[in-house]
Amino acid sequence: MSDSMPASGAEHTADSPLPIGVERTPTGHAEVDTWIERLGDADRLTTDGHIEVYEDVHRGLRDTLTALDARPVPTLSHNNRR
Repeated sequence: MSDSMPASGAEHTADSPLPIGVERTPTGHAEVDTWIERLGDADRLTTDGHIEVYEDVHRGLRDTLTALDARPVPTLSHNNRR
């Protein structure tokens, strides 16, 4: 792949940002994967637009992890007494 060709195969023009080209590997967790894919939005933006995407992804991942901690823990049933 040449330095002037984006990873997506789209033509690069002088006035469009050049994608970073970092591969995003799925984790298997749908919510996390959605946020990881959101990082690809930075490829279309100039550098000064990256911070908004990074902050959005950070906030989303933090909320996703917080939600995992907030889920109720199943309790043992006492219906198995003899």
